[in-house]
Amino acid sequence: MTPSELRGRVTLDTCAAAAALAAPAAWIGGAPAGLGMLAGAALAIGNFRWLVARAAAVTGATAGTGKAAASVWIVGSGLRFGASLAACTLLLASGWAHPIALLVGFTLLPCDLIVRGLAAARAEARAEG
Repeated sequence: MTPSELRGRVTLDTCAAAAALAAPAAWIGGAPAGLGMLAGAALAIGNFRWLVARAAAVTGATAGTGKAAASVWIVGSGLRFGASLAACTLLLASGWAHPIALLVGFTLLPCDLIVRGLAAARAEARAEG
């Protein structure tokens, strides 16, 4: 699986899981729970897609631009974390998102990545043995 295919598959899986969980969350915890689930997933997807794009750019950099790419990576990471913090702060301070639902939305993507990684490792082990 190429990085582009992985990025697309993880994005679709996370969107589907967030949509499937947002309705029951909204029914149980009200609108802030449903919105928190969707907002957490959207923030996680945005962060993941940025990370994949920047990692591809840094690893594709030539030897002469390695330090410059690393500097851009550090600045970009700081801006990405700052933007995520600002979005979470706005959502939580305004009461639009429930904190637990926001956290669950954020954790959907890493769980999908772990499952995909384990499945790929299992497929590779079967191919070898």
